[in-house]
Amino acid sequence: MSEDQAAPERRNFYGRVHGKTLRASQKTYLAEDLERLSLAGVTVADNPARVSLDVAAITGGRPLWLEVGFGGGEHLVHMAARYPGIAIIGCEPFVNGIAMLLGKIRAAGVDNLCIHPGDVRDLFDVLPDACVAKAFLNYPDPWPKARHHRRRFVTQGYLSALARVMQPGAEFRVATDIPDYVRQTLEEVPQAGFDLLAQTGRGAAWDDWLSTRYEQKALREGRDPHYLTFRRQG
Repeated sequence: MSEDQAAPERRNFYGRVHGKTLRASQKTYLAEDLERLSLAGVTVADNPARVSLDVAAITGGRPLWLEVGFGGGEHLVHMAARYPGIAIIGCEPFVNGIAMLLGKIRAAGVDNLCIHPGDVRDLFDVLPDACVAKAFLNYPDPWPKARHHRRRFVTQGYLSALARVMQPGAEFRVATDIPDYVRQTLEEVPQAGFDLLAQTGRGAAWDDWLSTRYEQKALREGRDPHYLTFRRQG
């Protein structure tokens, strides 16, 4: 956190944290792997002074990528395996998704990723300026009711923090199957300091895209995916 940043005020969090009962294997992953793979110094309890993280120590000098809300972890692990020369952080508060990810990490054997199992805003507080080289927002919670649109990630409270931690020229990808989420993304993301590079639809995702279970569910239910690519100005 920059010296002139104020300590964060108490925040409301509206997403789910727990779902259906975990399998025994998933409980084992959480017990044995979560602490080792979790970033230290992110939560207010662990870092009340909100001292900035040492990104070089985390990444070993590699480019840092960030996935906001990794769901079941398919895309996160895929990117870590495909690009061993980068370091990637995944943020997700949903315990069931975290457990699924931990199982995938064991199966893939990747060692260039870490987790923040909580609110991404806590991570933004302690990341230094311009440290993230690429960011992903894949099938975020749509919050479909109009009165809940302010809870979406693509609002200035989240986006301004994301823009601060991203390097000039860094790429920000958004995938969603909700047309109104596309609308809000196109309205809000440029206001935070990003330029739209591309907007594509079904069958025209990024070359290194891995379709997630959320995308497959959308396709089964007749909703088309949208892929938006932005570049951080500067």
